[in-house]
Amino acid sequence: MRRLTLLITIFAAITFATTGAPTAQADYAVLRSGVRLHITGYERAGEVVRLSMDGGSVEVQASDLVSVEPEDHFAAQPTLAPANGPFGNLIRAAALKHGVDEKLITHLIEVESNFNPRAVSRKQAQGLMQLIPETAARYSVANIFDPAQNIEAGTHYLKDLLARYRGNLSLALAAYNAGPDMVARYGGIPPFPETEKYVRRITSKLASTTSATVFK
Repeated sequence: MRRLTLLITIFAAITFATTGAPTAQADYAVLRSGVRLHITGYERAGEVVRLSMDGGSVEVQASDLVSVEPEDHFAAQPTLAPANGPFGNLIRAAALKHGVDEKLITHLIEVESNFNPRAVSRKQAQGLMQLIPETAARYSVANIFDPAQNIEAGTHYLKDLLARYRGNLSLALAAYNAGPDMVARYGGIPPFPETEKYVRRITSKLASTTSATVFK
């Protein structure tokens, strides 16, 4: 029986990968990494599958999508804070796409905007990940207050900063807060109380949770 179930699952995955017609009948997308994303629909376009979910959508490679399963086939996975909102799924999708620890993204959003998608700072940083207009434009954000676009761009920017500083999280966070020019000027974390506190808060929150790879 177990072998039959496995064969059915594999057949369903192969069928999806080869056809992939638009549909909205699924509840979860199962990725090759083992992560399950709650979705409202999906659509295949060449080698890319667009997964629709509350708050936006995300694109993944068709080869990374193992199967689509109804919600009642398995227990729902716990989502990240805020548990009653759509951001947990969006954070997880961005984390998977860019190889950034989802806990890091979550803690950064908490410190930046306290999960308020309409937040605007005195310096005109906007949205969940407090993107300045120049950064939003660099990452092709059409609506800076859209949670999916904001998290996607903010995570992409964080990934680029981690790559720039060779995985040094403190420097990447300092650059996210004060800008790469300031990190270069001071040869490290700028001696600004706001930036120093910002780096400490996020690294402390990350250290208090289960350790995970920040940059893959």
